[in-house]
Amino acid sequence: MKIEVKENDIRLDKYVSLNSDYSRSTIEKMLDESYILVNDKIEKASYKVKEGDVITIKDGFVKETNVVPKEMDIDVVYEDDYLMVINKPSGLVVHPGAGNYDNTLVNGLLNYTNLAEGEDETRPGIVHRIDKDTSGLLLVAKDEKAEEILTNYFKNKEVHREYVALLVGEFPHDEATIDAPIGRDPKNRKRMCVTANNGKKSVTHLKVLKRYKGYTLVKCVLETGRTHQIRVHMAYIGYPVYNDPVYGHSHSEFGQFLHSAKMDFIHPVTHKEMHFECPIPSEFQEFLDTLDK
Repeated sequence: MKIEVKENDIRLDKYVSLNSDYSRSTIEKMLDESYILVNDKIEKASYKVKEGDVITIKDGFVKETNVVPKEMDIDVVYEDDYLMVINKPSGLVVHPGAGNYDNTLVNGLLNYTNLAEGEDETRPGIVHRIDKDTSGLLLVAKDEKAEEILTNYFKNKEVHREYVALLVGEFPHDEATIDAPIGRDPKNRKRMCVTANNGKKSVTHLKVLKRYKGYTLVKCVLETGRTHQIRVHMAYIGYPVYNDPVYGHSHSEFGQFLHSAKMDFIHPVTHKEMHFECPIPSEFQEFLDTLDK
């Protein structure tokens, strides 16, 4: 691949990033291994390009990674050349981390297709997360430019997400908004909590869908996307998510009854309006069918 430079005084790594589908971290490695040349010469990332320079990107670069592909059944809701929407089952971790590098959604996706590399080799294509024990819709980037745009969508709150949750207790109001800052629990770094000390603004909108004896089925719409936000907010108001082992109590082998049910966003390349819905898992529905209304 050759790029003819038409501008001046831009760093080489930035110019290649702007004029190719490679991430900055990948470009840095390619420069280190002499896969990128300027006028057939090796240059540093900080080299300032000049109009008329010819940048050559050689074929054959292989990015090393410790994340191994693994055959896995993946419920693909939608797929094109740029992105995928997955229906993630409860119990499946999204990306590799301490103690689990081989049995995550990322391992399965790497076996299934090519993903955007991103800045973190353990999270290729991952532009947002849902918890291990949360089920439902998850958006994945296959193309690096799409990944950049989708990541910004989430940062700028341009993706509409709706969750369905079963709460323990009979919530008395039809609608509510929980506006309470969330941060790390100082007593347990693995938990989050509502706190004014280190908390970030967190807003969850709640609407009751159905009431049962001792339980309430609700829709939750996220205005912000903090770690464990719905689980923390529901426990904070005294109606924890059913079967939540961290912020409530575990009652069954199935994960917490929290499901990513709807997602709306503008396609990063085609600019079409995208809308997806995903019904609650069978285990969730079967439990609801046992409850008294």
